Amino acid sequence: MKIKETDIAIVGAGAAGLTAAIEARRAGAQVLVLDENRLPGGQLFKQIHKFFGSHEHRAGTRGFQIGRDLLKEVEQSGAEVWLNTVVYGMEPDTSLGVIHEDQNTVIKAKKVIVATGAKENYMAFPGSTLPGVMGAGAAQTMINVNRVLPGERIVMVGSGNVGLIVSYQLMQAGAEVLAIVEGAPFIGGYGVHAGKIRRAGVPILVSHTVTRAIGTEQVEAVEIAEVDSKFRPIPGTEQVLEADTVCLAVGLNPMTELLWLTGCKFTFIPAFGGHVPMHDAHMETTVPGLYVAGDVTGVEEASSAMEEGRLAGISAAESLGLIPREEAKERRGEVIRRLNVLRSGAFGEGRRRSKEQQLKAMEAFQAEGDRT
Repeated sequence: MKIKETDIAIVGAGAAGLTAAIEARRAGAQVLVLDENRLPGGQLFKQIHKFFGSHEHRAGTRGFQIGRDLLKEVEQSGAEVWLNTVVYGMEPDTSLGVIHEDQNTVIKAKKVIVATGAKENYMAFPGSTLPGVMGAGAAQTMINVNRVLPGERIVMVGSGNVGLIVSYQLMQAGAEVLAIVEGAPFIGGYGVHAGKIRRAGVPILVSHTVTRAIGTEQVEAVEIAEVDSKFRPIPGTEQVLEADTVCLAVGLNPMTELLWLTGCKFTFIPAFGGHVPMHDAHMETTVPGLYVAGDVTGVEEASSAMEEGRLAGISAAESLGLIPREEAKERRGEVIRRLNVLRSGAFGEGRRRSKEQQLKAMEAFQAEGDRT
């Protein structure tokens, strides 16, 4: 078994992991980034739409271009990146078990930043195991990364930003989106995305759900129906759409499996996708030396993930004595200011409250420790 030592190991080479690596290397830390994919960049390289926000949040820049810029920074920083690498275990002492180049390796890191992101939720219904039923993120990967059309006639389930954006991108790729089906009585995503969909002639059917997928060896049609206030299908409202694909955009939940192995404490926040790791304002969990960043801390936008990655990178480097306390405080202050901007307004307020709930849970844990 091979053993490799480093100052900071970062699990995940997506938006949060890359910015964490940039900040840690800027401070002079030895950094190793690990990712199971063949290419770094995470979700950014699937995002061909332009980002919102201010100039400092890269407004008007497409996600894949932001990914390219971050990758260039990481490469120039001198951080080491291991791709096609599976992290299968983690110990409370922040050592990692990985498979790299077909060899079992133990990474001995002084600090670890987990930025593993989130995974798609699933929705079960009769026929949901037929080929042709897939997550919206999977469909987005097929069209924007692999240049493969998942189907020709598509029903999208879910009207959040993912459902709206991926629907539009499917149309750009040449598919026909028959309808967006939403169980709630209102559209969940931004009006600007919904407006583009409606102008393109795609109906958004609120208070509707998929009742079954029809087919023998693959999806051949989809039955939908209206739902009542308790989301129960209303008999007699069924209609059948001749579709070959159903895309599910019904939420995400953080990929926290590695973190559970360490024994770090969690709190349950539905708005963030379920159980999320408690962490302090420096992004450090209840396990000393273990930091988190991005969607693994609670599902938000890519812009927020990048800022949290910077927080974690600065904090981990400071804990190694590589950044003076006052300088680290100043740099974190700038990042927190930008995060507060992202979490302001009608859409960001819920995220801000959820983040405050997460920090309060950590404070309560620390206070309990002080008493004992």
